[in-house]
Amino acid sequence: MSFVPKLLDWYQQNARELPWRCHVSPYRTWVSEIMLQQTQVETVIPYFIRWMERFPDIQSLAAADEHDILIIWEGLGYYSRARNLHQATKQVMADLNGELPNAYNELQRLPGIGPYTAAAIASIAFGEDVTAVDGNIRRVMARLFDVRVPARSTEGEAQLRALAQEHLPKGRAGDYNQAQMDLGALICKPKKPDCKSCPIAGGCQARLLGVQEERPVKLPKKKPPHLTVTAAVIFRDKRVLLAQRHPDGLLGGLWEFPGGTLEGSDPDLQSCLKREIQEELGVDISVGDSFGCYKHAYTHFKITLYAFLCALPEGAQPQALASQDLAWVDADRLGDYPMGKVDRQIADRIMEEQSNGSLSNRA
Repeated sequence: MSFVPKLLDWYQQNARELPWRCHVSPYRTWVSEIMLQQTQVETVIPYFIRWMERFPDIQSLAAADEHDILIIWEGLGYYSRARNLHQATKQVMADLNGELPNAYNELQRLPGIGPYTAAAIASIAFGEDVTAVDGNIRRVMARLFDVRVPARSTEGEAQLRALAQEHLPKGRAGDYNQAQMDLGALICKPKKPDCKSCPIAGGCQARLLGVQEERPVKLPKKKPPHLTVTAAVIFRDKRVLLAQRHPDGLLGGLWEFPGGTLEGSDPDLQSCLKREIQEELGVDISVGDSFGCYKHAYTHFKITLYAFLCALPEGAQPQALASQDLAWVDADRLGDYPMGKVDRQIADRIMEEQSNGSLSNRA
């Protein structure tokens, strides 16, 4: 007997109440799926609500300035998602009369929409019979059918997608996909799945064999590299210098305190920072007191960043040799500039010290 009727019955009674589900539209589904890429639902919810208040439709987003978009997105990470979403809405307005394509294959022609996102939008917003295999669905399928090859391998992906598609109920793809997503999030969790509460546990092959916590099979994990990074907090006339990253690549378009990565030829952190500032800004600096140590983990690497208060020689004029732009910013205006997590922590400390008066003694 197919597991699908029980799954759909369970979903009808237990579906999560999420802001993008209370009023389903192609645009809202699109934005939610882009935000949910590699990001947990609980994190996304407040961002989605703020986004919809500021950019309620394709037209408003296409007409927006990228600076405003990145401000709203700040803290959600993977900023290329926001830039691709912005670019895609411009393309929809210019080429498609402001209407999002309603088919899986057509959706993938837009920036930032890959096979999974296209399948999610097509099934949820347009009712197309296509499966959207995310991490939750991958886990549910791997356990239900005891898939013994790594789920993230080419063979594993193909098996799981074929299994999901084989059991897809015609005309119910949106509910089917979301039911598995919710089951994976609420019951069939990565660790300690609540099998007693699972509506389809009776047919779960991994549970019958007692190996549910060993599925899905994972590929060997590589230890992420660790980088030591320096950053300069440079003041001039009570304003601090920011550099804007180029739009392509990690944290593209965001603002940062200039600096760079410690290299083997650098004898110490201060020498590293002086070299990086000369390469990036074309000026010499004097490195002063520490302004904190900050740690952060990105997807494929980790950093420890050391910030220092620095000063420029009289009359020195920094140039944007390795960045898109430079800006001298009043401390109380730092919140107007979108930043990554670590640079925001530095900016917050600057603003805090300004508010309590200790900054004037250091800048």
